[in-house]
Amino acid sequence: MATTPVADSMPDALKQSRYHMKRCFARFIATGSRLMKLKNLMEEIENTIEDKAERTKVLEGSLGQTLSSTQEAAVVPPYVAFAVRHNPGCWDYVKVNADNLSVEAISPKEYLKFKEMIFDEEWAKDDNALEVDFGAFDYSHPRLALSSSVGNGLNFVSKVMSSKLGGKPEEAQPLLDYLLALNHQGENLMINENLNSVSKLQAALIVAEVFVSSFSKDTPYKNFEHKLKEWGFEKGWGDSAGRVRETMRLASEILQAADPINMESFFSRLPTTFNIVIFSIHGYFGQADVLGLPDTGGQVVYILDQVRALEEEMLRRIKQQGLNMKPKILVVTRLIPDARGTTCNQEMEPILNSSHSHILRIPFRTEKGILRQWVSRFDIYPYLENYAKDATAKILELMEGKPDLIIGNYTDGNLVASLLANKLGVAQGTIAHALEKTKYEDSDVKLKEFDPKYHFSCQFTADLLAMNAADFIITSTYQEIAGSETRPGQYESHTAFTMPGLYRVVSGINVFDPKFNIAAPGAEQSTYFPFTERKKRFVKFGPAIEELLYSNEENNEHIGFLADRKRPIIFSMARFDTVKNLTGLTEWFGKNKKLQNLVNLVIVGGFFDPSKSKDREEAAEIKKMHELIEKYNLKGQMRWIAAQTDKYRNSELYRTIADTKGAFVQPALYEAFGLTVIEAMNCGLPTFATNQGGPAEIIVDGVSGFHIDPYNGDKSSNKIADFFEKCKVDSIYWNRISEGGLKRIEECYTWKIYANKVLNMGSIYGFWRQFNVGHKQAKQRYFEMFYNPLFRKLANNVPIPYEEPLPVAPSDATQSQEPKLPVPVPVPAAVAKLLPLPTIAPQKTEQKEEEKQVGSTTSRAEIAQQATHWICLCVSASIIVYAMVKLYRIVE
Repeated sequence: MATTPVADSMPDALKQSRYHMKRCFARFIATGSRLMKLKNLMEEIENTIEDKAERTKVLEGSLGQTLSSTQEAAVVPPYVAFAVRHNPGCWDYVKVNADNLSVEAISPKEYLKFKEMIFDEEWAKDDNALEVDFGAFDYSHPRLALSSSVGNGLNFVSKVMSSKLGGKPEEAQPLLDYLLALNHQGENLMINENLNSVSKLQAALIVAEVFVSSFSKDTPYKNFEHKLKEWGFEKGWGDSAGRVRETMRLASEILQAADPINMESFFSRLPTTFNIVIFSIHGYFGQADVLGLPDTGGQVVYILDQVRALEEEMLRRIKQQGLNMKPKILVVTRLIPDARGTTCNQEMEPILNSSHSHILRIPFRTEKGILRQWVSRFDIYPYLENYAKDATAKILELMEGKPDLIIGNYTDGNLVASLLANKLGVAQGTIAHALEKTKYEDSDVKLKEFDPKYHFSCQFTADLLAMNAADFIITSTYQEIAGSETRPGQYESHTAFTMPGLYRVVSGINVFDPKFNIAAPGAEQSTYFPFTERKKRFVKFGPAIEELLYSNEENNEHIGFLADRKRPIIFSMARFDTVKNLTGLTEWFGKNKKLQNLVNLVIVGGFFDPSKSKDREEAAEIKKMHELIEKYNLKGQMRWIAAQTDKYRNSELYRTIADTKGAFVQPALYEAFGLTVIEAMNCGLPTFATNQGGPAEIIVDGVSGFHIDPYNGDKSSNKIADFFEKCKVDSIYWNRISEGGLKRIEECYTWKIYANKVLNMGSIYGFWRQFNVGHKQAKQRYFEMFYNPLFRKLANNVPIPYEEPLPVAPSDATQSQEPKLPVPVPVPAAVAKLLPLPTIAPQKTEQKEEEKQVGSTTSRAEIAQQATHWICLCVSASIIVYAMVKLYRIVE
């Protein structure tokens, strides 16, 4: 059912309460220009319409419905401009003249200008201010129509492709071209040039299917491979007669009359994905002793579990396709020389519990050499372009060619993934994990306030570029894309926004774009399992956990103590930053005496000396935690444990808390997904989690856990207290919630489901990008125009920390006292034209052979001494030529 535009419904609504509305709007504009949130609007209405009955009448009418859907209002007297969100992804903008209550519909651009007038009036009035409009390329691109369909892009793309392939031979030509191009390291897969027309393929499929049907379904492919090859079929159809027959039937049905179910099933069987590159750049990416270090948390756990699940599914598919290739997965991250006792200074590291997956670490380079120390995710942007170049060369070398799929993680990884995918012509997926724009309220319009500390101008620009460049976007929840009824999603907040003084985005990303997909991760079942499975418990950690929780001693690992160990424990574990809100939970506990009398509090995160932290936010939160412990005198009721990095011991810690009949609390101001929520529920621990973001979807409130409001600490702490009071009265209530959580995980959150979805995305969107190559190229040109003059400039403005970097690893030339000339490399003509060639004076012909050699040596020494820059140019040019030749040969 279509929603009536606000510009049509609001005038009548204002007339019905004209007296009160005149007073309200006069109050709105009384203090001059300002940005008002819904809460501010309601407070002003409450203060203006003092009679409760009258106020209720106004708010229960059509005007109240409009106001309750308003996300914010920009006040620029005499106008009040409203941003009204009817449903997820559906917005209306109107301006109301406070003098006469006239209403006029306005465009997103006009609304943004109202906001800009509040923060930078001069820039708002500049007719030549930079505007960004990615939607200009999407006018003919298919879109989902319903808010409820958001995130179901794969199914939608399958439907669109089915309709476009149709039943006519010429309409199926793109599919034939795609099949002909399938190969692995030069070996054709599926079909060869003998089947170079749709009609030939259709005829051959009919004959081949009849032929294969004569064999029992378990007959190995090699028994009839030769005959199929004669007809133009290559490996990849299946490992047995039954599998080959099923795949061929799907192909025949698609060519005859495609439907989305068959389309998705067929593409899931195609041998398209053997090599995957996954970028996760910031923080300390390792397999041990890294969790809790700056910028290092759930994303690392997510990716390591993701890789194992993808490799397992790839191996299963390759076997079913009748192939014997080995998959390769590279997780590309940053090499940090100052590794703080971790493996983050090692270039290559096999991923545990996998056979074909590795971590590849590439250092950050500056003009002075390799950067040694950790760099905050907010300060990472100056290094990314060089990093992308270095990573490209190493990936091509290790994989002996291009990857089949590139997946980025977070802002930095997504941007680098976009640069590589464009350069190599490879399908690209992105995973945000967390878009910072929604974490910091009004961080776009208050850019001048936030940018010096967080460099959001770089981050929001990089996010915008990457999400538009991506072929598909993987999200963990619907809320991540389009939010809830009352709160916009992370991606939705990038639809239209402005950074006054920099640029305004009139169309950034459309949440109805079919590139959005929901694929929720799980937790590693062998590690995070229910506390009731006693035989599987990691009992060796028992004494250490006992000491960790209950020892009265304070040391570098824990402070505070629990005087009454008979009480249940409420427990939280996260990084120490503002958004994770561990200090918020501590303050709730400190203020709520009822809760203090029922449970103990255990916080796991960070460390205790703020001066040891290089992260600004972490240091501030550590200091705040100490102040709260003193303010509320929490020693004896609270234990603060430093960050724990051993996932096996952490999993046993969850189960030990469950033994106390306690609960896990995740109080984040916003959480994109909530991996710790999944881990806690997997261990059977009743969980209270933020209603802001992904956990609101993971948990069914009151059934498999509970939602809490991080912005209302009193209400949230009372909800936790009420749970434990009820557990005292109802002995089975705790078990009921625990079992509800376990059931929810089993039904919806496993890595097997996740891996199957992601590989299907890689296959289908790989074809989709070729199917819409014109649209892809146009958007890519816009990407380049935006990236080159703007993002580069913003990134170069981010300060680089002062230190003495490590010199670049010496080559043979630098180790020798006398520089060696590079060995000539054959150069393609097209490349040679781009390189400046040096001019060397010819030697005298009358010299003896010995004199020629001496003269030659002397000449090189003189060049090295008198024209060092010239030799550097030669060496650099040779390296570039070598890299380009390798790429040239790979492409050929």
